[in-house]
Amino acid sequence: MEDATVVAVAGNPACGDMITFYLKISKQEVIERASFESYGCAANIATASIVTEMVKGLTLENAWKDITWKKVTEEVGGLPSVKFHCGILAVGAIKRAVRKYYEEKSSVPSWIPKELTFEEKQAIEEEETG
Repeated sequence: MEDATVVAVAGNPACGDMITFYLKISKQEVIERASFESYGCAANIATASIVTEMVKGLTLENAWKDITWKKVTEEVGGLPSVKFHCGILAVGAIKRAVRKYYEEKSSVPSWIPKELTFEEKQAIEEEETG
């Protein structure tokens, strides 16, 4: 997406899956469009894809609060337990995008915790862990 408002990359060094989310955000802080690029297994691609569908039309606050890895897993029809990390990675990537959007505006709302969430910690880019 060439006109993305924010771009966030997430990766899981343990399995090699990577996701890049592109979000187009309105002035009212609604996600108008969402797309992704993915490198990884079918579960990684499926969870990233379903997250882009789930967040469209949501405010950033609702996307942050309402999109959970368990809901993502349900939306894709379930995942084997060894693939739960794919849903966690997709949610971590969307949370990274929301956090980045506000950090770039130098105005992080109170509903975003100062500490990284569990999902965000699981979505650390490989370069950041090395």
